[in-house]
Amino acid sequence: MGKIRELLRLHEKCGLSNRQIARALNISRPVVREYLINFKLSGIIYQSITTMSDDEVMRVLEKRKKESCERYRILSERFPYLVKELKKPGVTLDLLWQEYRKQYPKGYSYPQFCYHFRIWHSLSSVSMHLEHKAGEKMFVDYTGKKLKIYERGTGKEKEVEVFVAILPASGLTYIEATQSQRKEDWLKANENAFYYFEGVPGQIVPDCLKSAVTKANKYEPDINPCYADFARHYSTVIVPARPYGARDKAMVENAVKITYRRVFAPLRDRLFYSLDELNEAIKDLLEEHNNTPFQRIKMSRRELFDETEKTTLKPLPLRRYELKEFRRFKVPSNYHIEIREDNHYYSVPWQYKGRNVTVIYTASTVEIYHKNIRIALHKREEKRGYTTSKGHMPSQHRFYAEWSPEEMITRAKEIGDETRALVEKIFESKGCLHLSYKTCLGIIDLSRRYGARRVNRASERALEFHSYSYKAVKNILEKGLDKLAEETLLLESFPVHSNIRGGDYFN
Repeated sequence: MGKIRELLRLHEKCGLSNRQIARALNISRPVVREYLINFKLSGIIYQSITTMSDDEVMRVLEKRKKESCERYRILSERFPYLVKELKKPGVTLDLLWQEYRKQYPKGYSYPQFCYHFRIWHSLSSVSMHLEHKAGEKMFVDYTGKKLKIYERGTGKEKEVEVFVAILPASGLTYIEATQSQRKEDWLKANENAFYYFEGVPGQIVPDCLKSAVTKANKYEPDINPCYADFARHYSTVIVPARPYGARDKAMVENAVKITYRRVFAPLRDRLFYSLDELNEAIKDLLEEHNNTPFQRIKMSRRELFDETEKTTLKPLPLRRYELKEFRRFKVPSNYHIEIREDNHYYSVPWQYKGRNVTVIYTASTVEIYHKNIRIALHKREEKRGYTTSKGHMPSQHRFYAEWSPEEMITRAKEIGDETRALVEKIFESKGCLHLSYKTCLGIIDLSRRYGARRVNRASERALEFHSYSYKAVKNILEKGLDKLAEETLLLESFPVHSNIRGGDYFN
């Protein structure tokens, strides 16, 4: 309706030609000509429509048409029906015209039928919905402006983002305030929109924000891996709006403008102290918006959705989406991948060491892929340590895996208490079990050559020096340090030299 008012203003006040008006308003010249003729015949001038409501202006314009032509009156009464039918898959204007001519054999020809219908819808509030089929797309974006919540007590304000989703065929809209535009909030808002609509559209059309598109491109944009995985879970597809493609984003931009009028404006003087409190207020205004009738077809977005679009949406899956993280790694020589935030390592089959893999992990699981083939699956452990599957080990490592730390400590105790204590320290200090087993077996094996008594004494020396390794014990045995008394060892450790002052110097 705003275009109709602007059309008359440009004609009367600015003196523009029909061609210039058509270009300025992005409509066809025949439409401009048709409305100017109707204005002249009805006697309406621009000054008079400034005080008239939209409904009054449209009634005056169509009254003359309907009075002068019974055939047009019959056709115009079908226009709201045509709007609803055109949203259904496979329905075309040609099919609707054939049905119309069967009912009214003396009705308009197909070109006239299309002409009158296009003129009727081109300047009405339903025109933007006609090019989209029911259940085909969902447009999503954040509003440019933000709402605020306040910290209770201090009154400190915090800006929050406002997410908007719209089904273009019916105009049904979902609005939600989120803490940020981070992918966690973005995915959750998209998911909440699905559950509000009680179904999943065939496509999601986002703008090029980082949570949706990692690299914008007119032809092959790079979709954020988490967003792509989210789409797979809900059996839909991400089709980003083209950069600088105004037509791709017109639908959601119009929804954003409506959000400013019907949500931002009514809430401008209200204070909210939590995101939940703000979203409750948004929910009430959203229902009012979705249940407000369109100007021309006399039905609301909710009614149009229930009648034409609800059954075309895909069903929701049995469970909600679980947020995943994606990482790329090169498998190290110990065939364990680290999740750094947990400081925990997970094994992959040893044959993949040196190769690049993709790790996908959630709050509960860790999956490892090589060339899109899953090669490992682990339960996530959010604590420091190692998770190793025996099937991932080479044969020599599986030998150590048959042991347990308790069994190894028991064998060490047979040599002596000091050896047992050293083995316990080795298990505490080394993260990887098979490396600990290898070190401990080496120390125990030294007892065959040097005897249990000497190995136990060497273990004591290693503990004194905090050297918890096989090499340390072996060096002590080879150099005979285990045979020396502690006092002698200490004396020999510090050679006599003129620069060494001695204890008497400090008395």
